[in-house]
Amino acid sequence: MTSGLWELVLKGIWTTVQLLVLSALLAAAVSFVVGVARTHRLWVVRFLAGLYIEVFRGTSALVMIFWVFFVLPPAFGWQLVPLWAGTLALGLTYGAYGSEIVRGALGAVDPAQKEGGIALSFTPWQRMRLVLLPQAVPEMIPPFSNLLIELLKGTALVSIMGMGDLAFSGNLVRLALQESAEIYTYILLIYFVIAFLLTRVMRGLEKKLKAGVGKAPASGVTADEFKRAQTTGVGGAVS
Repeated sequence: MTSGLWELVLKGIWTTVQLLVLSALLAAAVSFVVGVARTHRLWVVRFLAGLYIEVFRGTSALVMIFWVFFVLPPAFGWQLVPLWAGTLALGLTYGAYGSEIVRGALGAVDPAQKEGGIALSFTPWQRMRLVLLPQAVPEMIPPFSNLLIELLKGTALVSIMGMGDLAFSGNLVRLALQESAEIYTYILLIYFVIAFLLTRVMRGLEKKLKAGVGKAPASGVTADEFKRAQTTGVGGAVS
């Protein structure tokens, strides 16, 4: 390929990385908010969170991109640029899957840990922040890693909007050179390299988080509270 075509591919990689980071951040925020809401004591909150999950998990990400990019503008009188439309559609869709990961990890925490937090007169937010999340988050990393890779592959869907991501740029190069096998082999390898790097980063994060479980308590917890937490089986989860 010529230098100009390689430059087009590099721009596509940069666009894909931007979309991946932005949609992953949105998906992570949605995952934790909705996932925690699924464990709320009020049934209305649990119902609304479950409704969101069922709607976005039960619809196609491709159709959601169409809906956000083509249906919202005439309905509300404003237009999203392709990058933000793709971020919104992918972030909300994959956030629905991630929220179930959060809910499952929180539900897997030993009930004795929750009871220990109650015994220490922790508020629900303190129990979530100091007891449940420090133990649940490390267990979320492997499934979140898989979801992140799926999100990476899902970014190729934005090419339907004419967005110059890696898939769209690769197709333009293919049309220019009339060489499908070579170009799409390059594209497959690029996606694989990005996915491989993401996997390494997530594994490193998992090891770091698991190593942090059981360290000294956060500054907001007194030494006496920490000692009492250890006797009830909660202290190992405070970080």
